[in-house]
Amino acid sequence: MATEAALTHADDDNTDALPPGRMALLFAVMLIVAAGNTAMQSVMPSIGTHLGIPDVWVSLAYSWSALLWMLLAPFWARRSDRLGCKAMMSLGLAAFALSFALCGGALLAGLKGAVSGMAAIGLFAAARSLYGTFGSAAPPAVQAYVASRTSRAERTKALSMIASSFGLGTALGPALAPLLIVPGVGLIGPFIAFTLGALGVLMMLRLRLPDDSPDIDHLREHAPAHRASPRYDENADGWPHDPDMADRDNTAAPLHLRWGDRRIRRWLIAGMLGGQAQSIMLGVIGFLLLDRLGLRHQPDAAAGPIGLVLMCGAIAMLLAQWGLIPMLALGPRTSTMLGMALIAVGALPVALGTNLHAIATGFAICSLGFGLFRPGFTAGTSLAVGPGEQGQAAGIVAAVNGSAYIVSPAIGVWLYNHSHWMVWVLIELLVLGVLALFIEGRAPARDD
Repeated sequence: MATEAALTHADDDNTDALPPGRMALLFAVMLIVAAGNTAMQSVMPSIGTHLGIPDVWVSLAYSWSALLWMLLAPFWARRSDRLGCKAMMSLGLAAFALSFALCGGALLAGLKGAVSGMAAIGLFAAARSLYGTFGSAAPPAVQAYVASRTSRAERTKALSMIASSFGLGTALGPALAPLLIVPGVGLIGPFIAFTLGALGVLMMLRLRLPDDSPDIDHLREHAPAHRASPRYDENADGWPHDPDMADRDNTAAPLHLRWGDRRIRRWLIAGMLGGQAQSIMLGVIGFLLLDRLGLRHQPDAAAGPIGLVLMCGAIAMLLAQWGLIPMLALGPRTSTMLGMALIAVGALPVALGTNLHAIATGFAICSLGFGLFRPGFTAGTSLAVGPGEQGQAAGIVAAVNGSAYIVSPAIGVWLYNHSHWMVWVLIELLVLGVLALFIEGRAPARDD
């Protein structure tokens, strides 16, 4: 069985890294999506207050999109094997841009009084469903592109770098959102700016990323003659012998990867529990700040503090993904467990804090934990399966991530509005559940 050191410090001769130019494009794809979504999250509590919409309905507006994301991400991941990852990234970015433009238009109509507040939120939810339907094509395509073009040793670092693009995006989004609230469009400014930004990244992607549509050269890359090469040699690359993979022909169509597959089952459960904790915290934090800082009657003034807290969390995520993971050579299991422990500690000052400093500090500690957990869960799932199953694994990971946002944020907001302390008890229980998965015996082969 491979150890964490073996996973992180495999033979350098076997390391295949993506060219910097391509990595930058993939980074930009994830960055613009993350920045846009967190910019939206930083202004939605204020928009909901202006529209006179109960907090729980603002959270539920994301639910349909998240459900579509969970259902369709594996489908788009399988399509990337047939149509190429570049095509799926392009589809996802185009859907993000169109959805963001329509969401901004719906909310603007509500703020201007052209439609009622509930109608505006309904139109917002419908427009957001475009992102859940087609935007879910991009993240699994990025992950599959990276996983299929890097060695086992390089993959954890590469996936961590891609995950850090989300961290940087979540820092930029809240930081830029207050600056984008300009006269004439007001709180809709971030929607316009990130629609244009997504179209710019889409244009660069189409022009600069080489076409990877499946062809005879792609098939030759995975032919049996290459099994002894450094990139695919199981022994040299640190793969333990697995009876499920031993007799599989790399030229054959990969077997259908199921959610209950024993190799990834524990990782998926961890991803679901940890993802629910993160989505609940993100769903509640804006409304918590409105209450703790006494800004319910000044919703426009809340965008700054909410953005500041989200930005502190995003910087902490970057510290985890750019600093702690490579510096400490953390393997997936250790990264996941350490992340959960930090979340359990950080949730306390958020739950008990009465000022911006305490809440921001606690949220940053939690975000540091999520910054360790997310790459650990993603890399653990990827390393648990073979090269021919990376696209399917990426789709399942994206579906697990999306599933956390179907009803959990709304449940968290509902609990918060009925009992401020119950939501934090739920988060702590979810975190302890992840820790119990890996404390109770060893995780499956290939996960540490």
